[in-house]
Amino acid sequence: MIKKYNIEIKRSAEKEIKKLNKSELKRVLKKIDDLSTNPKGHDSIKLSNKNEYRVRVGKYRILYEILDQTFTIVVVKVGHRKNVYDF
Repeated sequence: MIKKYNIEIKRSAEKEIKKLNKSELKRVLKKIDDLSTNPKGHDSIKLSNKNEYRVRVGKYRILYEILDQTFTIVVVKVGHRKNVYDF
C-alpha cells in the first residue's frame, strides 16, 4: 500500500491560489492533490541550493518541500513562471 503524504499549504501560497481563475485553480489543486501520492514524480524538479521542489502546471509553478519523516508536503509558493522564483 502506498503511503499518502499530508498536504499543508502556507498562507502566502493560499493567497496566490485564490487569485487564480477557475480553470487554472482546478488544474493547480489537482496537481497538489497528485503530489500527496507521488511527491517526487517525473515532472518534479529539485531546486538548486534549496530543499524545495517545483512542478509545472501550464504557465504556473508550485514550489514545495517534502518532509519525509512526517509524510508531509508543504506548498510554499504558487505563482506565474515569470515571478514565482522572486523572494
